[in-house]
Amino acid sequence: MATANRLELSGMICKAPVRKVSPSGIPHCQFVLEHRSVQEEAGLRRQAWCRMPVIVSGRESQAITHSITVGMHIRVQGFICSHQGRNGLNKLVLHAEQIELIDSGD
Repeated sequence: MATANRLELSGMICKAPVRKVSPSGIPHCQFVLEHRSVQEEAGLRRQAWCRMPVIVSGRESQAITHSITVGMHIRVQGFICSHQGRNGLNKLVLHAEQIELIDSGD
C-alpha cells in the first residue's frame, strides 16, 4: 500500500530566507510562505490563510533559492514532516521538491 504525502501551496515569501550548510555539506534554505485564498467548503466560500515553514535542500536547488526574496510569489510542491522546535513544540514543515516563481502581476 502506497502512503501519500504530497502538498502544493502557493503564496508570498514573508520571512527572509536563511541559508545554511549541514555538517555533511548539504545546502539548506529555510523561509516562511504565507498563503491566502478563498476556498469552498460545504457549499460556502471561506477565507483560507496559513503560514508554512519551507525547507529546500540540495545543491540542485541552490540556483533558485539564491534568487528568492521576501515579497516574491511562489508555488511549492513537496512533502510535509513534523519538526520539533527549540521550545519543544512540533510544527509541520513543507520540504520543497519543486519551486516555481509566480508573476505577481505588478
